[in-house]
Amino acid sequence: MIYSKHNIYSRITGSDNFFIVNLLSGSADILNPAEGKMVKDLIDGKEIADEFRGNLEEKGYLVDEKEEERLYRSKYLDFIDSRDEDEVQLFFVPNYSCNFACTYCYQDEYANTTKELTTEVIDAFFQYVNHEFAGRKKYLTVFGGEPLLNSPKQKGLVVYLLKLANESNLEVCFVTNGYSLAEYVDILKLAHIREIQVTLDGIGSVHDTRRFLKGGGATFEKIVQGIDACLQARLPVNLRMVIDKENINGLPEMAQFAIDKGWTKNEFFKTQLGRNYELHHCQVSSEKLFSRISLYETIYQQVKQYPHILEFYKPAYSISKFLAENGSLPDPLFDACPACKTEWAFDYTGQIYSCTATVGKTDESLGSFFPEVSRKDDMIAAWENRDVTAIAECFTCSMQLACGGGCGSVAKNRTGNVCSTDCRPVKELLELGFGAYFEDNN
Repeated sequence: MIYSKHNIYSRITGSDNFFIVNLLSGSADILNPAEGKMVKDLIDGKEIADEFRGNLEEKGYLVDEKEEERLYRSKYLDFIDSRDEDEVQLFFVPNYSCNFACTYCYQDEYANTTKELTTEVIDAFFQYVNHEFAGRKKYLTVFGGEPLLNSPKQKGLVVYLLKLANESNLEVCFVTNGYSLAEYVDILKLAHIREIQVTLDGIGSVHDTRRFLKGGGATFEKIVQGIDACLQARLPVNLRMVIDKENINGLPEMAQFAIDKGWTKNEFFKTQLGRNYELHHCQVSSEKLFSRISLYETIYQQVKQYPHILEFYKPAYSISKFLAENGSLPDPLFDACPACKTEWAFDYTGQIYSCTATVGKTDESLGSFFPEVSRKDDMIAAWENRDVTAIAECFTCSMQLACGGGCGSVAKNRTGNVCSTDCRPVKELLELGFGAYFEDNN
């Protein structure tokens, strides 16, 4: 029996205890210092107590290599079968125009000003998806630019799009800056709205210095009015806060604001934190950006000082929150990139893309749905085939089944190759997560 190559073992942040996790066997344990030392001795090739060795074998931390390979293949096939039955998220971009001039916008280089959305393009989009994804569970997410611009023409196009979504029995999500949300509530009530994602980067001036109108102008108060209007209309809101070093200290205040508003108690309200990062081109001040792990180290310390943050947002810390809330591990993640599998993106110019990170980049187009249907099969195949079994660096990585290879677009930007890694700091996140959700709560 050998030490499994899928074991993730480390010391828990702020504790003398250790953890060991194996997503292939489905086992996770907290080890006291003596047990943690025995695992370290085992890794170093030293003998350990027979009884403890037996416990490790029983839980799949010590394995027969051939049996583990068979289990890996079996779990991989289960993953593929499950993914083939998963819901497909279809993104549609009605425009790349925006009334905001956010300091970290990654679409500010997108032009596409010579074309505009028409009902003919919307018709072609629904014809394509209803044919191409017939028999698949699917839903629509309307993205931008800013899809909810406050003009009669844009409202008419959104009404038409929602009409066709209803006819196709598609639930709809919107990703919006929220500035014109209140003016759209009556229109949105016409559709089956799954959620409306809105961004607030802090309270008052903290937000307004980052997400302001083109030409200048505050946006915070009007967005708050829009969120209130949605919740009153029972339209689900997913509030997103984009975090970097300029606004991280406003997280406790943002959390308290949402609590005081009664949002966190509302069944139609949820939250997420987004890390501001370089996607397609360098930002003006890249030194303000967090790495993945430094962001969550900072959040970990903030939660210790301001525990009310957890009522607003509970960090995942990789699989730690899932384990704490469910008492079991999630299934192994063989692929973290949904592009061309359970996610596709389309825009008003008639082009098809792999995902939201590539949509609008002309050289990333995978074909067209208007004015004619075309597909670049070789490019599509590269995205479809990307998972940890196709990425050489993942083969020997013990984190592969928690990381899933990361984002394909970020990997491609870094190396030029879709089948390369966008590594996640899984072990370090688990160190924090076990400290936050197990040690801190006994």
